[in-house]
Amino acid sequence: MFEQQLIVFREVAETNNITLAAKKLHMSQPSISLQIQNLEEQYGIRFFDRSNKGVTLTQAGKIFNEKVREMLNILEETQHQVSAIYEDKRGLIQLGATLTIGEYILPHILGYLNRQRPDMDVKIKIANTLSIDQNVLEQRLNIGLIEGPLPKHKKFYAEKFWEDELVVVVPTSHPWANHDRISLEELSKERFVTREVGSGTRKVMEMALKERGLDPSELNITMELGSTEAIKQVVSAGLGFTIISALTVRRECDQKIFKALRIQDSPLYRPLSIITLAQSPQTKEEELFINLLRDHQLLSEILDQDYCSDSFESKIS
Repeated sequence: MFEQQLIVFREVAETNNITLAAKKLHMSQPSISLQIQNLEEQYGIRFFDRSNKGVTLTQAGKIFNEKVREMLNILEETQHQVSAIYEDKRGLIQLGATLTIGEYILPHILGYLNRQRPDMDVKIKIANTLSIDQNVLEQRLNIGLIEGPLPKHKKFYAEKFWEDELVVVVPTSHPWANHDRISLEELSKERFVTREVGSGTRKVMEMALKERGLDPSELNITMELGSTEAIKQVVSAGLGFTIISALTVRRECDQKIFKALRIQDSPLYRPLSIITLAQSPQTKEEELFINLLRDHQLLSEILDQDYCSDSFESKIS
């Protein structure tokens, strides 16, 4: 509002004519007169002398006019600088992702995006859910991709983009590999390899088992490891079974290294979600990325395909 008054004042001072200033600013003459009147009342002094020939600046008006020009120049320069920064960042997406998403989903998506939009740059932080939440909250990241329960902070906007199934994984030489499903009761009879205490994957898994009537303490835990890859190595060596994301063993199952089994009668799922700040505007590139995640059919195809394949068609417009 104040900036508009300054613009009106500058135009009237330059033209010495309210009618002409109104035409240049595409405003009505009474509106121009009212803006000038409000400024004079605000400062308690007359800036213009009125006559039938037009208006002229008073001595106070001349001093004020110099300052108005300086202020508007600063505002316009600031606008240019801010716009320049925005232009520089239009092709940049700053996002964070938890481990499973960062290792097993993002490579496919980024490979796909690189073919469709080679001008787009993506900076990624891989961390646990708590860290990603905090970085989005503090605006160090614009988009967060997380596993499991959603943050409850009122500043977040969160939506599920994928439902990740947790499956029982055994080597193809294991007796269970002859089945597609397994009961909860059978799980406690075999050696169990799992993530360390505090892992988000383990927390979701334990909560899901409890909801289905199996106390995780009844499992025969023989190893607690700090990474999914370490667990996969141990399981492939025949040292036990694990419960992990189906996404993390797709390749090994296709190669007949592992067999993934669903929990009989009650499969285990966890949501994978997008989090952003509710009041934060998004660039075109960020909107494009989020819309891709919302397109479940396209995302399924991306995850199923070799993202380096020349045959994968463009579906982003």
